[in-house]
Amino acid sequence: MDQNLIKKVLLHPGKGNSDYTDGAKVKFHIKTETCDGEPKIIDDSREWKEPMELLLGKKFKLEVLEACIRTMLPGEVAAFMIDKSLLAPYPLVSKTLREAYSKDKIKKEKKPHHCCGMGFKEGLGHPDLDELVKIPKDLKFTIELLQVADVGSYEKEFWAMNEEERLASIPALRERGNKHYRDGDHAAASAKYSEALGRLEQLMLREKPGEEEWERLRVMQTPLLLNYSQCQLLQGQYYSVIEHCTTVLNNEPDNVKALFRRGRAHLEVFNPNEAREDLGKAASLDPSLASACCKLLARLAEMEAEKKTQDRTAYSKMFGSS
Repeated sequence: MDQNLIKKVLLHPGKGNSDYTDGAKVKFHIKTETCDGEPKIIDDSREWKEPMELLLGKKFKLEVLEACIRTMLPGEVAAFMIDKSLLAPYPLVSKTLREAYSKDKIKKEKKPHHCCGMGFKEGLGHPDLDELVKIPKDLKFTIELLQVADVGSYEKEFWAMNEEERLASIPALRERGNKHYRDGDHAAASAKYSEALGRLEQLMLREKPGEEEWERLRVMQTPLLLNYSQCQLLQGQYYSVIEHCTTVLNNEPDNVKALFRRGRAHLEVFNPNEAREDLGKAASLDPSLASACCKLLARLAEMEAEKKTQDRTAYSKMFGSS
């Protein structure tokens, strides 16, 4: 990149060094404004819900922004005047950032798009960015480098991980969920199990069902589904329990934990036939659960009797003499 096309003015010095390795995570504020005539602010991250974050060396679409940051020290504030020849991707990048970081999500009508000669879809939904596409301008970036985290000192986002790291992150999330569960924080445990399940589902979508790698991932999925279902059961989310235990039972029809938890959930939402079937099967497969299942089935019988009494009373009022 031609450094003659970038002019830097130091506004506030930083401390440390700028020998950043690829994969370092930087957090910064940025204000973008025009350079010609009366400056006009285009973007200001201080108006967004949070500062920007960027992983260095990951082929960010606006290469010049990363080049500027690599010249800065942590805590530094600097202004960069950048030639328009380096800013062709800026309008599209700005649109993406606004919609990712904006406090108020922008809602637009869906309209048919057509490609124009510059390679952008006709209309970015922001008049100032559309103007930059039509008439490129030199811009001024004022950047405050808030924080630099070296590789290994922060938890990577899932999208930034390689295949090995993605797989390793799943049992790590499960263990964190287990710790929350042992501490009695079932909501936090649910969140970790849910995050791990979401990651697994993304990996499974890339495999063909039934093949070796898909089956290996499915085996990893089962204990997470069971743990998540247990947390949901304790939080009274019974339909969620039924859904996730059913996923387990579709692949493992004799999974006792799934049968028992789904049976309890069916009881709570008063699906008597389903509850009786699941709890009966769980007791027959695992005699150690027989006592617990009998108590639940006895409670189910009481619920059914109470329901019959309520129905008779309602019918009597409906058809009785006034």
